[in-house]
Amino acid sequence: MANRHTIILMQTSQNRATRTFMDYESISQAMDGICALYERKLKELNPAIRNITYDIEDLYNFIDGLADMSALVYDHSIQAYLPNDRQWIRQRMFHHLRKLAH
Repeated sequence: MANRHTIILMQTSQNRATRTFMDYESISQAMDGICALYERKLKELNPAIRNITYDIEDLYNFIDGLADMSALVYDHSIQAYLPNDRQWIRQRMFHHLRKLAH
């Protein structure tokens, strides 16, 4: 499960021109990438604050606030990408962050 190439598809606003993707070598790296994206957004919004903290609900609000976000995860057994929705991303994020905390 660790080495499953993952593509995050996202659209930041209703404008279709904001569609983009990010690709990662694993689901774990993809979750780190989403956190980094959120942290960059926080720094943009709060340039004067050196240490910004947030909790999982803030991160969920960021994910839910995007016009669209989904993940394509490579499944070696069928040699194809399987689509996953925003709720799947939220669940994976929770497990990922919980694992990092312990």
